[in-house]
Amino acid sequence: MKRLLGRSGIEISAMGLGCWAIGGPFWEGETPHGWGDVDDNESIRAIHAALDMGITFFDTANVYGAGHSEKVLGKALDKRRSSVVIATKFTAVFDEVTRQVTGSDVTPDGIRSACEESLRRLNTDYIDLYQFHDNGYPADKALPVRETLEELVEAGKIRAYGWSTDFPDRARVFAEGKNCTSIQLQLNVLDDNPEVLDVCEQHNLAAINRGPLAMGILTGKYSAATKAAVNDVRGEKAPDWMKYFKDGKPNPEWLEKREAVKKILSSEGRSVSQGALAWLWARSPKTIPIPGFRTVKQVEENARAMEFGPLTTEQMSKIEALIR
Repeated sequence: MKRLLGRSGIEISAMGLGCWAIGGPFWEGETPHGWGDVDDNESIRAIHAALDMGITFFDTANVYGAGHSEKVLGKALDKRRSSVVIATKFTAVFDEVTRQVTGSDVTPDGIRSACEESLRRLNTDYIDLYQFHDNGYPADKALPVRETLEELVEAGKIRAYGWSTDFPDRARVFAEGKNCTSIQLQLNVLDDNPEVLDVCEQHNLAAINRGPLAMGILTGKYSAATKAAVNDVRGEKAPDWMKYFKDGKPNPEWLEKREAVKKILSSEGRSVSQGALAWLWARSPKTIPIPGFRTVKQVEENARAMEFGPLTTEQMSKIEALIR
């Protein structure tokens, strides 16, 4: 399965890999923002397994693991750079040694500096997709950010850009930019995002789906008794925006929604997570899910979803009736 990365015309696999988790732990004060401990060698094996299964799109951010995710991804893709599409993000300022997030910088000089640092960590001389990583940054102040990204395209540092935001007014500001090609939005079968998806469809932008498996809820591996680690973004000290987990455990509200659609998602030989990815492909021709991973096994299961393809119109209608 292939899809286009919005109006850039860049062809990629219909599913990418989200590289947040492989960055390992990092914090803002005592608040964890990573996904717990990670094995870099297993991460690299998983990326290589993805390549072998036809995945060509990899999404990370400078802040994931305070630079560590970019370094691991750069190492894993070293000999395959020309055949893959790399997306990363900017805004956060952090200390690579202490792994503490210390602030943000959206000044033109700050953006250019962050780009150079990402190029260094990724061991590449260009970034295919560079994304603004501030969900709620005021729309009326975003034009200088967009203009700086246009300059980076002109300089050959990046090929295209986008905004990771769940606000349609913000998405529209970037959509007016010549080289904007995507919006990264929260979207999954339990948690639709029609307004931002509409902007993507109206402006021919890729809708890159973060949270396609609802932070693990849609893998089917989590029960009401599951407890996330203390250094996990889903743990007891989770940031305020964490809605899928509560007090370090899966939020019962989301577990209930999952159970309502589990039978349909896992029909025709699919796993629950494969069905969740199939829902996204059926939801819009613009969607590109980027499920996270820490193991080869997770990558292999999710990549096999491409063999099944999207859900049918009938399955989508049944899910809509059950969820909404």
